[in-house]
Amino acid sequence: MTQWAQEHQIEMQYIQSGNPQQNAYVERYNRTVRYEWLSQHSFDSIEEMQDYASDWLWTYNNERPSMALGGITPKMKLAMAA
Repeated sequence: MTQWAQEHQIEMQYIQSGNPQQNAYVERYNRTVRYEWLSQHSFDSIEEMQDYASDWLWTYNNERPSMALGGITPKMKLAMAA
């Protein structure tokens, strides 16, 4: 990945080892994915997993209320900001 990034003039930025709070949003999302569906299902193919991930992400952003957003969905929050 590092080589590919260099070839495409992309600068890689890393968090300090042992400091996941430097990347808290991604760490929170990764934990949610891992506990809500990745560790609960067995997939027979990459395509099946990608389809499930797409469906889950749509539901996560469009149907699931977020207490951090006052009980509304991320889609509703985005519409309010527009």
